[in-house]
Amino acid sequence: MISLRQHAISLAAVFLALALGLLLGSHLLDGGAQAAPWSRDKQRTAALTTQNGRLTDELNAANGFIARSAGRILGGTLGGRSVLMFTTPDADNGDVEAITKVLSTAGAAVTGKVALTEAFVDSGQGDRLRTAATNMIPAGAQLQTGAVDQGSLVGDLLGLAFLVDPGTGQPRATPQERTLILDTLRGGGFVNFGEVQPAQLAVVVTGDGAKSEVNNRGSIIGRFAGGLRGRGAGVVLAGRSGAADGAGPIAVVRADGQLANTVTTVDNADREIGRLTTALGLTEQLGGGAGRYGTGPRANSLTVVALPK
Repeated sequence: MISLRQHAISLAAVFLALALGLLLGSHLLDGGAQAAPWSRDKQRTAALTTQNGRLTDELNAANGFIARSAGRILGGTLGGRSVLMFTTPDADNGDVEAITKVLSTAGAAVTGKVALTEAFVDSGQGDRLRTAATNMIPAGAQLQTGAVDQGSLVGDLLGLAFLVDPGTGQPRATPQERTLILDTLRGGGFVNFGEVQPAQLAVVVTGDGAKSEVNNRGSIIGRFAGGLRGRGAGVVLAGRSGAADGAGPIAVVRADGQLANTVTTVDNADREIGRLTTALGLTEQLGGGAGRYGTGPRANSLTVVALPK
């Protein structure tokens, strides 16, 4: 019988080849059009356009195959586990829905979704957000002494309140304390949410990092994920390719040695392979591992190829 690891390795190889082919085709198309006059290069450009279209079709077919195979690849990998989802203002709704579906396919129970607002990721709101956070610490608990920036601080608070203790499996805040925290943050314009229950694991879904340098938002999101990870059994930060560039939140995590060793990042959440990797990354986190997955800068693998037994 083909093992989960063999499935992942085979799919990774196929997807990587297709992705590289698509990128190469796009590069050649752009370069070819610029390198020679249109009058002499028209046929070549047309041929490359056709080739690029074919590669795009193959890439889409690979996405479809992975989506159809999700049950066989993921079946039971997160059985009996609970996951709380956080979304940033630029997170794509389609990515959020697809990742939620993948987590369910893996057997996880999604206990709620908390949407971070523009005010949350605005450094200009830092003092107001930090003041709110430090006034809502659950009884008998303390925040991490190193959590001083707004992302780390609120990540630590929400992790403390909504991620169960990895050692005991028990919540560390009462239902009343959790309600107070979320209601206060919503009243300040920092979050929106529906029904939310504690969970063992968390996924932070972000977007393409297009505004990461504005008001330091990339750093705030990346460090928020790190604050959550300090309290739970595992956290994955998943976004699109741009989030791994420049000041993007995934780039921030990957550039920080401590964060990179504790928070798993996935930079192709708009592709089926990235969505599956998000679920596999949580399984890896439960085993004490962390990885940098996708095709962006500092990624060390396309997907998870070695899972804890």
